[in-house]
Amino acid sequence: MNQSNLNRSIGISGLAAYVPPYRVWLEDWCGWTNNEWPKIRDVVGRSFRVRGPDQSVYTMAANAVIRLIDQYDIDPSRVKFFGLGTESSTDNSAGAIIVKGMVDEAMGVRGKAPISRSCEVPEFKHACLGGVYGMKGAIRHLALDGIGSQAIVVCADIAEYARGSSGEPTQGAGAVAMLLEENPQLAVVDLTGSGSASDYRIMDFRKPMLRFCGQDRSETHQVRDFPVFNGKYSTTCYIDQTLHALNDMYEKRQLKPIKYLRSLKTLFLHRPYRRMPETGLALSYLFALGQGNSKDREELASYCDDVNVEIDKLLLEMVSKPDISDFAGPEKHQHEAYPMAMAVLRAFRTSSHYQHEVINKLPLGSDAMLDLGNLYTAALPAWMAAGFEQALSADSLTSGEEVLTLGYGSGDAAEVIPFFMAENWRKAAEKINFAAAMKPTIDLNYKQYEMLHDGRRVQGLNYVAHNEFIIDRVGVNDDRHFSDLGIEYYRYIA
Repeated sequence: MNQSNLNRSIGISGLAAYVPPYRVWLEDWCGWTNNEWPKIRDVVGRSFRVRGPDQSVYTMAANAVIRLIDQYDIDPSRVKFFGLGTESSTDNSAGAIIVKGMVDEAMGVRGKAPISRSCEVPEFKHACLGGVYGMKGAIRHLALDGIGSQAIVVCADIAEYARGSSGEPTQGAGAVAMLLEENPQLAVVDLTGSGSASDYRIMDFRKPMLRFCGQDRSETHQVRDFPVFNGKYSTTCYIDQTLHALNDMYEKRQLKPIKYLRSLKTLFLHRPYRRMPETGLALSYLFALGQGNSKDREELASYCDDVNVEIDKLLLEMVSKPDISDFAGPEKHQHEAYPMAMAVLRAFRTSSHYQHEVINKLPLGSDAMLDLGNLYTAALPAWMAAGFEQALSADSLTSGEEVLTLGYGSGDAAEVIPFFMAENWRKAAEKINFAAAMKPTIDLNYKQYEMLHDGRRVQGLNYVAHNEFIIDRVGVNDDRHFSDLGIEYYRYIA
């Protein structure tokens, strides 16, 4: 093997999004459900999107890829790796090939070449981390047997929760496609400097197949996919895995944690809702203070004093490495793995350092994300797309600048990956069109939301599809001569 192949510059050259138009304002939702709007606004966001009656994870993925091809004038025949990252797939056999088939059909209608026949079509599944794993797989492909070709990875998901559950306001739906190649135009992805962490957490967030049994699809084409989850425990898992992945990166790159975190200007962390990335970065900063010099520990001690926590005991907690699986049960799932650190976090949030070291490093794209909701695998790339687009007008990123990303998947795994902005990143960012993807909207009233959420046919949505796929019908035949039970048939609307 030629070692130089592994050291080439590979990364992202383009991003494109598809978001369904159906929107629920969270202030309205609070009125419908008797929830507190100020709390929901501060913790969750402003609104979320809902997939339509004739949409699935596959149609949204295909629509995002079509936009990527259009916006970046991609020659589909050069694409030799086509990956799908999702946790909302409804076919346990095929995955990315379904999306590739739709894209090829659309290209044929428009007189363009299809995606290369000699193309790999893997699906990546690990909760919200599937898209990041897909990106890593594409980069490894481009570095080895796919040298000279291009790769497309599309992250698509439908985040939906049972009505009345704590997860209901964090719903969302959409897809983000990314173009990867050598000498990337948007950002170089540094896998050699990345950090990984994984651990089985039993019942953090799961989707057992039993939930699908007996679902009625007679009114709409939807398959409802409400997860089994435990909110407090899931937050604990997110924080713990973030800390472990960061430590892995610190060790690989021989970094001093607090010096490194202070040096960063922009970070993008997996964002299931507004507060989560803030909490993840803030705890990471406090833990880094604990590994710093005497001055850093003095800062940490000042937060401890505000909440009557002894710093020596906190430092012992920070190196305790609790087994999070011990909390995976009905008696302990509400317990904190790092109770003293969480108490100190409350004091840290009121300090000027919190604004400077946390809030001021997460602004790019944050406002746009308040109106998107959780996109699972697409949450991180969507935030990056919105952020890179905003950076154009804010002039807040420079060529060669490091941007740190954190991908996370319940279950439980995390990936910390450094990105370095390409020399011509502005030209590539001009083509993202994230704001345009968010523009089509149909605001749902309570009855429409209720019916759409519950898989019933809704009147009066008045959306005219354009340059996108919808589900045309779902197969119902199940006999010895011909069977297509449950198979979705798609239609492209030019």
